[in-house]
Amino acid sequence: MDEKQEIQSLRRELEQANYEYYVLDNPSMSDYDFDHKLRRLEELEAKHPELITPDSPTQRVGGKVAEGFAEVRHRVPLESLQDVFSFEELDDFDQRVRDALPAGVEYDVEPKVDGLSVALEYENGLFVRGATRGDGQVGEDVTENLKTIPSIPLRLPEALPSLIVRGEVFMPKKSFEQLNADRELNGEALFANPRNAAAGSLRQLDPKIAASRKLDIRVFNVQWAEGRTFTTHTESLEYLAQQRFKVIPHYTCSTIREAAGRIAALGDGREDFPFDIDGAVVKVNNLADRTALGSTAKFPRWAAAYKYPPEQKESVVEDIVVQVGRTGVLTPKAVVKPVRLAGTTVTNATLHNQDFITEKDIRIGDTVLVQKAGEIIPEIVSVIRDKRPEGTVPYHLPDRCPVCGAPVARDEDGAHIRCTGAECPAQRLRHMVHFASRDAMDIEGLGPAVVESLVGAGLVKGPGDLYSLTAEQVAPLERMGKKSAENLMAAIEKSKSAGLGRLLFAFGIRQVGQKAGKVLAARFGTLDALMAASQEELTAVPDIGAITAQSLLDWFASDQSRHLIEALRQAGVSFDSIEEPVGDKLAGKTFVLTGTLPTMDRKQAAALIEAQGGKVSGSVSKKTSYVVAGEAAGSKLQKANDLGVPVLTEAELLALLGQG
Repeated sequence: MDEKQEIQSLRRELEQANYEYYVLDNPSMSDYDFDHKLRRLEELEAKHPELITPDSPTQRVGGKVAEGFAEVRHRVPLESLQDVFSFEELDDFDQRVRDALPAGVEYDVEPKVDGLSVALEYENGLFVRGATRGDGQVGEDVTENLKTIPSIPLRLPEALPSLIVRGEVFMPKKSFEQLNADRELNGEALFANPRNAAAGSLRQLDPKIAASRKLDIRVFNVQWAEGRTFTTHTESLEYLAQQRFKVIPHYTCSTIREAAGRIAALGDGREDFPFDIDGAVVKVNNLADRTALGSTAKFPRWAAAYKYPPEQKESVVEDIVVQVGRTGVLTPKAVVKPVRLAGTTVTNATLHNQDFITEKDIRIGDTVLVQKAGEIIPEIVSVIRDKRPEGTVPYHLPDRCPVCGAPVARDEDGAHIRCTGAECPAQRLRHMVHFASRDAMDIEGLGPAVVESLVGAGLVKGPGDLYSLTAEQVAPLERMGKKSAENLMAAIEKSKSAGLGRLLFAFGIRQVGQKAGKVLAARFGTLDALMAASQEELTAVPDIGAITAQSLLDWFASDQSRHLIEALRQAGVSFDSIEEPVGDKLAGKTFVLTGTLPTMDRKQAAALIEAQGGKVSGSVSKKTSYVVAGEAAGSKLQKANDLGVPVLTEAELLALLGQG
């Protein structure tokens, strides 16, 4: 690959990584890899300036504004920082500063919180607006979500006419662990790290969701202060602390050597912080000196971010064990010889999935390099092949669940291998929570906490056991009582008549979601009729393909599934459909919904469309029949216009349905 091709390749990689990080909140590239690839691109473009283009990742600061939030143009740009990866590079930074400031310089050193940067605006002491960093010039208005963070003061002791401060929103490590545990229980995708979780939480359109995530903040800069002047950065941070902000820990250093020592100490003690850090920031302390130094087109000359490399050490894979998660996913884990990493002793390392094991050819007995991914989860980086002992064999995950013995199946669209058992003990909590959820059997009051209490007390082992519970058994449990127990019994009894469509979704059969459950119920009428259907009869149903049909056949053939069905039958749960026959006014039409509709939400609109045989998609393409647009419609509306896709208002949609 010549250097021109390498430049093009790096740009594609970095732009994709930027999109995943800033827009999707789902990064696939580590920060460390991203920083080094960006550094390599900068070197190549410096060597070939004629190849620099305006859209190169080196020519911009950050990402794009997401659909759904108003744009905010920052009064003072939220600049990014120049990265340094060694103390030698830190010395180079210091030399440049001292060359410009021969009278001497003092530094401030702070841990670099790995979160989401925001600007908080106050007028006359009141919090009026908060915005994400965005591209440094324009961000997203997330005021309502920021108001849910208790550590952000809504009123300040001193009412300056205007004050703008910058901080980093993060999810505390303990909150992150609890959030992922809850998401696993609910069958939702897990967040990769606390930074990813914080970004996804702050950019929720519903502030209630943001509030539930228990976010926090550390403030680290005064961007603008009308009616106040400061001599040093340290003085400004002390002022912010007086204004009841949570201020970043900071340390004043008289030399770059002292700063380097503080950086090393912060790295050694990173486990002690409630937040993740991916480096330390060195800033010139005197604000007049900062003004004299100024900024480049991309970052200030008066600050640098020292990035910690992932610590790696050798260990030996002593065993590989397989755990079955609450969603049925088989997760292999390497038991490794104990090794000290990032302040903790590591004895296990994640192996992710079979593809990961195969790609790296990890075997029991191998000597491997281990690191903490994102400073959180220990993982194997590579195998040291020349230390492999004789007689090792490639490792393969079992073809049956190690907990219940049911067959396992690989996800059609991913690398996960799952247990298919309907009554697998490892998935008990997950099955129960899903069975009782609003879109399934809708058993009000039977949330994750109550399910855990019931299972922990030995009162239930599966959904069928719910229908033999009594109020007397349930009342003594934590968070219950006589009245709550009676209400729960009433909700369980009511769920018996939820209907076949909900029941099919409640079973948790792979590929069978809410819509498929309703369609199958409307077509076959009873569970027994559905169980007797052949693959040909199943695939003849609209929206039921060969994969879904086979998944149904396999599930109904399982002994565990038949045991569950019989338990529900004995309990008196209805196996009959209550679904209205699907109309055909919109048959063959695909709709995309965007923006806020005047009288109904998107879920209600989608239900109306699907009731008349239409499909609802999440993205606009040439195959889209109509886009239904409401207030504050974003990029989907623009794409519809670009592709010439017809755009409807809510009233026009209702007219199409014959309800206008």
